[in-house]
Amino acid sequence: MIDSGLIHLLTTLGYVAVALFVGVESLGVPFPGETMLITASVFAGGTHQLSIAGVIAAAAAGAIVGNLIGFGIGWFGGYALLRRFGRFIRLDESSLKVGRYIFQRQGAKVVFFGRFVAILRTYAAFLAGVNRMDPRRFAVFSVAGGVCWAALWGVVAYVLGAEISRVGTALEITFGIIGGLLLILSILFVRSHVSRLREVAERAHPGPLEGFSD
Repeated sequence: MIDSGLIHLLTTLGYVAVALFVGVESLGVPFPGETMLITASVFAGGTHQLSIAGVIAAAAAGAIVGNLIGFGIGWFGGYALLRRFGRFIRLDESSLKVGRYIFQRQGAKVVFFGRFVAILRTYAAFLAGVNRMDPRRFAVFSVAGGVCWAALWGVVAYVLGAEISRVGTALEITFGIIGGLLLILSILFVRSHVSRLREVAERAHPGPLEGFSD
């Protein structure tokens, strides 16, 4: 996990590099944000050129700002694209209502716990925006998830130092397995209850969604 290129960026840009890497990953671009957080924390513990409090604060700020931007992109851009082109990938209005209903009911869990799972960490904010999750609720759980994630990985990497390469890989595998299982179970649940979900979502969002009556 300790990358010499990231170390070089840390020595030149410091906390800005941490915030940028985490922020880019959080707005929906596959990027080594978590790797940068871990590298910066180990670097802080080994050299004391950075403080661990500063690293955690920079990572949390990047996560929060990136998530807000990703949410906005999903809300204003992603939703408009699905309205126009969703039918080409079999995402009709009924399917979007199901997604919106799920994010209304379980969006807080997706946003908070998604911060600890690689794929969800990148796309959760965008999907929350696309599915019109309540912005204030999103902001609350985005802040909570970003702060907890940054503090957990920051402290663990700072304390364990070089050992994080071994422990961190095990933790990533564990989180990945848990996240994958939850994703598979969610897909199976949706598929087995799709008719029921469509009915419930329709009752929750009667009539056409905005943009579909054009």
